[in-house]
Amino acid sequence: MTTDGAGVAERDVILDELHRALHGDPWHGNSLMATLAGVSADHAAARPVANAHSIGELVLHLGVWTGEVARRLADRVARDPDDGDFPSFAGGEQAWAAAREPLLDAHARLEDAVRAFPPANLHEICGESRDRPLGSGVSFGVMLHGVAQHYAYHTGQIAILKKMLG
Repeated sequence: MTTDGAGVAERDVILDELHRALHGDPWHGNSLMATLAGVSADHAAARPVANAHSIGELVLHLGVWTGEVARRLADRVARDPDDGDFPSFAGGEQAWAAAREPLLDAHARLEDAVRAFPPANLHEICGESRDRPLGSGVSFGVMLHGVAQHYAYHTGQIAILKKMLG
């Protein structure tokens, strides 16, 4: 970022991109929440592709990583999510209703953290070195755009699983 104005503009773009990916009208297609509409508890637990994650697991995965990025904005330390990379999804109506809440809560915390993050620091690197599975060694700006890309990637997977399940 060359000026505070440019940083603020970039932060606003990131906030818009994050909102569109989860709740809004992203360029690539349906948002994550629109894609999850109508998914039953049985479909959330189903595994129509052997050795692939279920919809429920994907939703929990998105929640833990979104929360992890929100935490990183506060303390600037890259680490794995406290609940692991892909938390298990037990299935059932209550578990499915509860699975979306951590994602929505983490997303709200992330938006608040982005608003509080100094725009001039978006270019700073999080982590000591590039570690792709950990998502470290990139700027905070790249990481935040990556959250929206992460939503898009797994939204596509969920859409395919949803179509397979009817």
